[in-house]
Amino acid sequence: MVVSYNRQALLSECITALRNQTRPLDAILVVNNGSTDNTELWLKNQQDVFTITQKNIGSGGGFNTGISWAFKNGYSWIWCMDDDGYPKETAFQNLLNAPFDNLHLRNCAVVNKEDKNSFVWKTGNFWKLDEVDSKYIHGIGHPFNGTLIHRTIIERVGLPKTELFLWGDESEYFQRITAKNKIPVSTVTDSVHYHPASAFSYKNDWDFSTNWKMYYYVRNRFHTHKTQFGSHVRAFMSYGFFLAALVGIILVYQKTNKLQKLSFIIWPVVDAITNNFTQTPATILLRINKSQPRSFSTTIGGYLKNMATGIGEFFVASERRTANV
Repeated sequence: MVVSYNRQALLSECITALRNQTRPLDAILVVNNGSTDNTELWLKNQQDVFTITQKNIGSGGGFNTGISWAFKNGYSWIWCMDDDGYPKETAFQNLLNAPFDNLHLRNCAVVNKEDKNSFVWKTGNFWKLDEVDSKYIHGIGHPFNGTLIHRTIIERVGLPKTELFLWGDESEYFQRITAKNKIPVSTVTDSVHYHPASAFSYKNDWDFSTNWKMYYYVRNRFHTHKTQFGSHVRAFMSYGFFLAALVGIILVYQKTNKLQKLSFIIWPVVDAITNNFTQTPATILLRINKSQPRSFSTTIGGYLKNMATGIGEFFVASERRTANV
């Protein structure tokens, strides 16, 4: 299954690769997240592709819809990917041939589509595919980039969380599978999924006025930590270290809008602690564009007040959970 949004040319490339698998797929599903380009029209002409068109509820909502559809329709294996990558023709066959039981998450090796050798993200101890000396890299997977999930895993773990939207939805689901439910994961190195090089680095100066995705990255990180550690206190501590590192990156590496970026990240932190999932890309951009340069002390003061309230609510909620155990 493929989740797509406004990338019809890349989607076409992905669907062609799925059609050309050496082990033919039983079905191809595309979840169209409210694309405004010609994706919907193109999909109507693909007679061998099941399509679900819905409003844009992010990758979390897209994968929730797609995995749910495949599960309800009785498919045993569900192969998940975004529209900007595509699998090598032997990828599916090699995933299926891996000698693991059904309660084992399997992932393609995610390789740069340009040089066909560099891993998009460091995989185990390796940066390049030709450095790997084993068919399997255990304990590593990059979810929703050629991820193969058996229905028994879904029965135990459930579905991705729609409310996380993106930039963290896949990490939370991965932690729920591997950390919370102790299900092993392996990258199958002869099952290759080609993907663009990672375009975003937190050390590069990002455009404050347009980068609404940072909101979700900061907010969702806390929920990933909660799933990973189980303990809310440990999650809160780990989240604090993450925020300290992010503040350091902004101070050292960012060249523009440092004060605005520092004050901005407190908003998703408060929403993370208070379980606020109401923000959309449109509302985030609106708030960014409405923000006027003010004194740093005034901006931070208001946010810190909100953060203190959120932290208080967090510990009250933790005490209530403990009392109810």
